[in-house]
Amino acid sequence: MLIQVLRQQTALQNSRFLTLEEQVMIFIYVISQKATNRMAMEDWQHSGSTISIVFTRICKAIASLSPIFIKPPNFDDVPDEIRFNPKYYPYFQDCVGAIDGTHIAAHSPSNVVKNFRGRKSNVTTNMLAVCSFDMLFTYVVTGWEGAVHDSRVLTTQLEDPNSGFPHPPPGKYYLVDSRYSNKPGYLAPFRNIPYHLRDTRRRGGRINGPTELFNYRHASLRNCI
Repeated sequence: MLIQVLRQQTALQNSRFLTLEEQVMIFIYVISQKATNRMAMEDWQHSGSTISIVFTRICKAIASLSPIFIKPPNFDDVPDEIRFNPKYYPYFQDCVGAIDGTHIAAHSPSNVVKNFRGRKSNVTTNMLAVCSFDMLFTYVVTGWEGAVHDSRVLTTQLEDPNSGFPHPPPGKYYLVDSRYSNKPGYLAPFRNIPYHLRDTRRRGGRINGPTELFNYRHASLRNCI
């Protein structure tokens, strides 16, 4: 399917020595194996220049497909995952998706490497994603330094009129975790109350009181991301 989409939506075609299928396989090999240029040269028997050109070309082409696959959520309808589940409906009927951040291993120039060291001292880049409850991305932003807190990434996107962030209309909201502020449009769990699903499972599924029940269902619904 990916090959078909790339042929239809981009200018990519077979090259003189490599079919498009081979070019995509080189790209997938590099990102899945964290392969160096030299490793790819040896395994695919092409020059380092060819590997670099192919990787860059495929990477840019896939990135150009983002408007096709990453679309804003539907703010008008209650998601089926909520509407048809009595655990969530009507309690979360105005929820339109979930937000989370994640760190991806990265390489950076030595003069700025400290800016990319995350919480665990690894060199990472911080990305923010918004997801619908059918597990489709509706917004993604990448490239932030690993040392930057998740809440700052979100706040910056919200304040930037050119970010393209899909702001929820009045009365609607996203689910966020405790790293983000609880405010209109962004519903966080109760702090200092067990939240993660594994915490409840360790106790045999026992839930104590309404705040723990809220956190449990909040975490369960937000689990799509």
